[in-house]
Amino acid sequence: MVLTPEEWVRQHFVRFLIDKKNYPASLIALEKQLTINNRKKRTDILVFNSKGNPEIIVECKAPSIKITQDTFDQIARYNLKLKANFLIVTNGLEHFYCKMDFENETYIFLKEVPNYK
Repeated sequence: MVLTPEEWVRQHFVRFLIDKKNYPASLIALEKQLTINNRKKRTDILVFNSKGNPEIIVECKAPSIKITQDTFDQIARYNLKLKANFLIVTNGLEHFYCKMDFENETYIFLKEVPNYK
């Protein structure tokens, strides 16, 4: 596998989830495929809870890529299908952590990633 700038961000974020936030590696999937509107898409990082349901979707961008509303729209489209509780967007330099508010169809920005329970 080629270590692209985006892959570098992905690998470092996975290490962060495992080493600092105590997520078990066995609950983390990389490039998990899903189908949206008959199109195949892939999540960069998908973290499952202990029941096997999607808990966190992480969208990784290269450090040179500015995080925009389009980036959030992309991960939000994935989440219409996956129904994860948390969305994270990172380019390795900037990190945005959100908790879903399904009742109001929005997300709430958090200061950090929740620790694994």
